[in-house]
Amino acid sequence: MPIRPILRYPHPGLKTVCTPVTSFDSALSELADDLLQTMRAAPGVGITAAHIGVFQRLTVLELDKAYGVRICVNPDIIWFSNETMVHMEGSVSMPGATDEVVRSKAIRFRYQDLEGQQHEEEASDFLAVCIQHEVDQLDGIFWLQRLSRLKRDRLIRKWEKMKG
Repeated sequence: MPIRPILRYPHPGLKTVCTPVTSFDSALSELADDLLQTMRAAPGVGITAAHIGVFQRLTVLELDKAYGVRICVNPDIIWFSNETMVHMEGSVSMPGATDEVVRSKAIRFRYQDLEGQQHEEEASDFLAVCIQHEVDQLDGIFWLQRLSRLKRDRLIRKWEKMKG
């Protein structure tokens, strides 16, 4: 379970649409474990396989100890509430850069576990925001694309200065 290198913004891989996972085998479990260790080391609360250059629909979340670790294979959001909320977001691919993003307050999503079993759940508040953020990444949408052009340009300039 090695910690893997994380792609840094503006790496073109962060715009890649990930392909569905079709093999539910030990390699998938090992990848999920590597993602968990990499996310914890970053540190972060969510990560996708795309963040480490593996363009498959796999994400790992660990919001807090009470929530535990959630591994979502082939996640898909099937319903968004009309009610929205503003939340401060960032990315393990852009450490230290954050801004407020508007997202649906509640969602319903479908995913598979590491054995390939289907699950469907509802999520709200912070969990809903995190799932939307990670599914966006799997769809090739980096979180900056959810900002206004002005906010995005300002944050990119700040990021360029931070990374030297």
